[in-house]
Amino acid sequence: MTAPAPVALAGAPTRASAPRRRPRSGFSWRAAGKVIAGVVIALVFIAPYLIMLVGSFKSRDNILAVPPTYLPTQWHPENYLTMWSTPETPLPLNLISTIVISVFATLLVLLVCVPAAYYTARFRFPGRGVFLFLVIVTQMLQPTVLATGLFKEMVALGINDTWLAMILVNAAFNLAFAIWIMHTFFAGVPKEVDEAAQLDGAGKWTVLLRVQLPLVWPGIVTAIIYTFVASWNEFAASLVILSTDANQPLSVALTKFVGQYDAAWQYVFAVSIVAVIPVVILFALIEKRLVGGLTAGSVK
Repeated sequence: MTAPAPVALAGAPTRASAPRRRPRSGFSWRAAGKVIAGVVIALVFIAPYLIMLVGSFKSRDNILAVPPTYLPTQWHPENYLTMWSTPETPLPLNLISTIVISVFATLLVLLVCVPAAYYTARFRFPGRGVFLFLVIVTQMLQPTVLATGLFKEMVALGINDTWLAMILVNAAFNLAFAIWIMHTFFAGVPKEVDEAAQLDGAGKWTVLLRVQLPLVWPGIVTAIIYTFVASWNEFAASLVILSTDANQPLSVALTKFVGQYDAAWQYVFAVSIVAVIPVVILFALIEKRLVGGLTAGSVK
């Protein structure tokens, strides 16, 4: 006969208890490796900007010194003041030209791509597939390969060497990407949202402006950033179409500081830093709205 198994009394500790987990230490090799890798990658991308920033405070002789020096032997913050009055190019007017072209090209793209993307995402019409195909085909063409044709076209229209010409060019070549981005976001919103708003008496434009746009805000932000940055950095078409120094953007004006036998590198670095700052400010201002738009929604 076997002895009966002992019965555990209520409240008495049991011998077979769950194994205790060892407390995790504060240091993790995997986490440390990720941090180190992140720092290295960040330095690789930040290094060119640091070189430009430091170089903008050097003199030309200091930049071309052999062996090179990492820090200026003498700091020249006046480079950021003297570059605006150099004889090579009217830099203040170039900055105004860049801002005007980039802002109005972005606004024109948004004005066209939002209703176009909404209509193609919500309605089926003859030739819809062909239209979307032609939209994406235009993305294969860039102003660089069409500069000569664009120049002749602007001359025929009588708007050569004007801001309007570059606004139209930048808007046209960035419109395809914006339509596809917005089309994807509109297609991801359930149609029931539109139907619920229409039951409350909202028209099509009200549904688009007051219901749909808050839901597709991440797509709008993406289109704004892409179009603005692409217009801000555009070079080839601006070099061909804009012949007057005052009408040229910063991307073209920057080349005026690099001659055949000499280059004012201190101004090249300083102008490059000034050209980068507005893009950084745009990302800083729009980041919160981008994150907020990712969680935006509508419940009926």
